Amino acid sequence: MPMSQLSAQQIPDFADILAAHHRIDGKIRKTPVISDAELNKLLGCNLWLKCENLQRTGAFKIRGASNAIACLDEAGKPGDVATHSSGNHGAALALAASDNSRGSVIVMPENSVQTKIDAVRRNGGKIVFCPSTQADREKGLAKLVAKGCIPVPPYDHADIICGQGTAVVELSGQCSDLDIILTPVGGGGLISGSALAARQLNPGIAVIGAEPEGAADTAESLARRERVDQFPVDTIADGLRAIVGVLNFEIILNNVDQVVTVTETGIIDAMALMWRYFRMLIEPSSATVIAALYEHPDVFVGKNIGAILSGGNVDVTQLPFQP
Repeated sequence: MPMSQLSAQQIPDFADILAAHHRIDGKIRKTPVISDAELNKLLGCNLWLKCENLQRTGAFKIRGASNAIACLDEAGKPGDVATHSSGNHGAALALAASDNSRGSVIVMPENSVQTKIDAVRRNGGKIVFCPSTQADREKGLAKLVAKGCIPVPPYDHADIICGQGTAVVELSGQCSDLDIILTPVGGGGLISGSALAARQLNPGIAVIGAEPEGAADTAESLARRERVDQFPVDTIADGLRAIVGVLNFEIILNNVDQVVTVTETGIIDAMALMWRYFRMLIEPSSATVIAALYEHPDVFVGKNIGAILSGGNVDVTQLPFQP
């Protein structure tokens, strides 16, 4: 849908995020915030990390999935649900559906990380594999919807965006006087929800996204000021390979200050830094926010930064660095 045709009613507001925050209370974990003085000194900033890698299913995605399922329940819409996902949204939707006695079917790329495939199945989801293109993912989901499943998109939907925005609502109560909110950028659910929440909680705060150079469709879209729907994706950050959503990009365009890109080497080095300073394994997608801090010092040096570690579902047999 062209941006000009987006209805203002489709874009959620802060009240919708607060409603989601109340709706999913008890269904998610309030994740901790961590910091380290030595790492701050190395990076030249004051960094607080919101550990969504410690969330149920190991990623922030349970927030949006839980809100979407709760909204279906409120609307009196029973039935099995379906989505497409590289893993984290699929596992989250499977768990949220199972918690509410619903079935779930997840369309996953054939090159999905094995630990994420296992997580979907462990949480009760059935998997349909597809080629690893955005078009094939969407085509697979369309077939399931035609068979009667209720679609729960991974990012391009108000209920998902509102659920993801609750992470910043929590963060605002855990950290004060932040200059910047920093999140990874993939399909755009996390950063768009974060931006909507941050703008209301602290109008002066900057909202910045971190995106792999090999999946920099959002950065390119912002440069053009129009959403690109094709990008030659090549990145280790499997959770960020999706093209930014239509609704998500509209919110990003109007509420996000900047999206910086990071290198593959930077992502791997950032994973190693998190292990060295916190003994914590994070996904390459999560590591983009750490990589952004030392690859773009002009943006972040001297600032108070709240960054969201989006997930920790790592295949320990395939680590790209030596612990």
